Amino acid sequence: MQLNAKFKKWAAGSLLAAATLTTSLIAQAESYVAITQIVEHPSLDAIRQGVKDELAERGYNEGQNLKWNYESAQGNPTIAAQIAKKFAGDGPDVIVAITTPSAQTAVASARGIPVVFSAVTDPVGAKLVKALDKPGRWVTGTTDMLPMGKHMDLVKQVAPAAKSVGVIFNPGEANAVSSVKMVHETAPERGMKVVEAAATKSADVLAAARSLVGKVDAIYLPIDNTVISALEAVLKVAEQADIPVITGDTDSVNRGAIAAVGFNYYQVGRQTGAMVERILKGEKPKNIPVEGIATMELVLNPAAAERMGVTLSQDLIQQAKTIVK
Repeated sequence: MQLNAKFKKWAAGSLLAAATLTTSLIAQAESYVAITQIVEHPSLDAIRQGVKDELAERGYNEGQNLKWNYESAQGNPTIAAQIAKKFAGDGPDVIVAITTPSAQTAVASARGIPVVFSAVTDPVGAKLVKALDKPGRWVTGTTDMLPMGKHMDLVKQVAPAAKSVGVIFNPGEANAVSSVKMVHETAPERGMKVVEAAATKSADVLAAARSLVGKVDAIYLPIDNTVISALEAVLKVAEQADIPVITGDTDSVNRGAIAAVGFNYYQVGRQTGAMVERILKGEKPKNIPVEGIATMELVLNPAAAERMGVTLSQDLIQQAKTIVK
């Protein structure tokens, strides 16, 4: 009787030790996150860093319990498809795809591997998800759908006399096409006609900007990875021709655009990273609604305005979250 009790106590202790060891091993097991983006520029790089920092804060650290693999397509859709196929073959726990082109190639190749996208303007239009609230399949993420009405209002605040606005974009980027459609819907309501300038690759951006000289009173740049990666070409033309440049990308204001009302893309990355952790813990992407981004920031660059022949009103300056100096 006494022996039997001792045996039971020993067995219970052994089971507890085994359970503790199993839990410890699970906690230390390496998770594999593969991340791809179409091109490198400050906003997209900030998203990537935000994802990594959010995961680290939640206990996933590279070299300890996290395998982290990053690839950039350098603006080339063919390379983006090759990266997606490589990642699909590697079999990571989650693929993080930054921008619409990278997300589209990742989803096409993933074959059931969870994909979390970020900085995708129109996930439904890009055929990544069936609906924002019920994504379906193995895909979810964050959308940076632009409040285009506010952006066109900003164009008029920077250039009150503007009767026309030029939009430079890549017709091959689904997110840019969606944005340009919204510009056509909102600019005329504010007394501006829209003039398009296409740039299918970054080398075409300078010519696209030059084509707008003499035709527009302001230039608006949507979240277009091709154009933003070659922003300096637009700014060069704008400064020479005294055409104000307004954009949906807040980081571009640091680089010399006059103004943007948009998102803090580092925080977008943190928000995306939180979604990645939910999947690493076992949630299914199809059950996680696509998340919008609530916080908007107005960023101004008065020195850039001066270089483009514009003086910003004190009222607008007082509204700014950040003033670049």
